[in-house]
Amino acid sequence: MNEEPKSPARIGQGMDYGEQADVQQVHAAVQREKREPRVGAEPLSIWLVAIYGLAVFFGGAYLGRYSGNFTSGGLDPMGAPPPAKKAAGGGPAEQAAELSPRDRGKKIFAANCQTCHQATGQGVPGQYPPLAGSEFTNGGSRRMGMIVLKGLQGPVKVKGQQYGSAVMQPWDKTLTDQKIADVMTYERSDWGNGASPVTAEQIAALRKELASHPESFTEHDILAAPDADLPGGAAAGGAAPKPGEAAKPAEPPKPQG
Repeated sequence: MNEEPKSPARIGQGMDYGEQADVQQVHAAVQREKREPRVGAEPLSIWLVAIYGLAVFFGGAYLGRYSGNFTSGGLDPMGAPPPAKKAAGGGPAEQAAELSPRDRGKKIFAANCQTCHQATGQGVPGQYPPLAGSEFTNGGSRRMGMIVLKGLQGPVKVKGQQYGSAVMQPWDKTLTDQKIADVMTYERSDWGNGASPVTAEQIAALRKELASHPESFTEHDILAAPDADLPGGAAAGGAAPKPGEAAKPAEPPKPQG
């Protein structure tokens, strides 16, 4: 008996679309499948884009603020703009030097003395004596310098009124000679006072003279001192200058004829 040979099975070949399924249905299934992602072509994350954008923004802002006004011609000595000139006013030290001793003294008074003696110089009744119209303020600069440098303790009578509940602190270890001279000049020329100005050289000499006196003075000590100006003052050879004016030099002695 002769048998027809069977065709071998197809191994490793594709599906027989004509036998198994409709070709259009297979193609539709393939189209619905997602494509395999390719390496390097993935879209960037929105957060990563935002971070890069912020980094670029703040980097540009930083360079714009701290670039030192760098311009395109900054490296070209011929094309660079001329350097800006400094203002005529100068720094704080120069501005302070332009102030008069009285103006400097007013600032020192407001920072150290105004709490007790008040901005009007009237003091506090029964507690802190006034500076306006005071015999110590308008008298010689020696007595007033002694009080400011070493302080005053115990009762004291000013303008006929007794003050004894407060103590004047010493300023010799807190303020410099120049600051003490400036504040005394201000106090002796404000609130209707008209006494002579005080210089730093006068205070420096008085400081050396009082170096051996460790304690504050009493009213008795102050009244025992001469009511005179410290030697070497600007007003020693003539009348006291008005507030804000420079002291005039003393006239030379006239020859004896």
